[in-house]
Amino acid sequence: MSNLSPSARKGLFFSLLGTFLVSTNFVTAKYALSGFNPLTFSLVWCSVATFYTMTIIYLTKQHHTLIVPQSSLFPLLLMGLLTGVGMLVGWQGLAILDPTFVAFLKRFEPVLVILLSLFYLKERLFVGEIVSIILIAFGGVWSAFGRWEVIGEGVILIMFASLATALQLFIAKTNIQNVSPLILVFYRMSIATCAIALWTIFSGGVNFNIESRYWGVTLLGAFLGPCLSFLCTFNSYRYWELSRSTIVLMLQPLFALVLAVVFLQQFPTSQELMGGIIILIGSVSFVWQYFLQKTS
Repeated sequence: MSNLSPSARKGLFFSLLGTFLVSTNFVTAKYALSGFNPLTFSLVWCSVATFYTMTIIYLTKQHHTLIVPQSSLFPLLLMGLLTGVGMLVGWQGLAILDPTFVAFLKRFEPVLVILLSLFYLKERLFVGEIVSIILIAFGGVWSAFGRWEVIGEGVILIMFASLATALQLFIAKTNIQNVSPLILVFYRMSIATCAIALWTIFSGGVNFNIESRYWGVTLLGAFLGPCLSFLCTFNSYRYWELSRSTIVLMLQPLFALVLAVVFLQQFPTSQELMGGIIILIGSVSFVWQYFLQKTS
């Protein structure tokens, strides 16, 4: 820590805090989905997070920054739509799977972010990075082996949600100099809310007659997760390279495991845990190699 510059310390702080806060999603959302159906939960979650973010904007007197550069309009629209899609499929996947196992599966997100960065910068993959990707895939296959009929749908949904999230983070990183983190979070959630609301109108199936305990956990989770966690993560991009913030993000399954055991008394099966550890090793290896390549 003493060797870090003031800017790097801020980047580390915001990355760690954002990673911990987003880890609470796996617990609060998993509990709330015992009462809500995924569609209703997605609509409530995004709507409440939008309200929280708008409140913070006005309390901090940043409403004048809601007008963004024209060049950022399409990226923000795309980020919001991706958020809506990611929420809808991600919560359906979480309703099926163990929350810690989901956290392990979503370690593919940082890898996707870096792959998108490499594609954007027209850089090539090295042999070691390709081996790490193969290891991640092997961990996923190990976790699902012999159990695909039970968890297959959930795994596919989480993979789609991970791709949507990776695209969001990439868009945020490429627009952070033009739009403040708080405004990014606001447009991310508000556009997602509109998209989910439109989907709700056409598909139906919304049920707000839910016990108060599920409402309470949802209101808390929407503040900690999509509001505060992404505000911290987007802030870290102002002080740190994407690769360093991504390395810190790898700690998410460890936070999720502790939170799931303490608050939900849920522990992944031995097969899920072993596969998750393999995924984590492959992900950390990939990100670390990428970081070394960037600094060498």
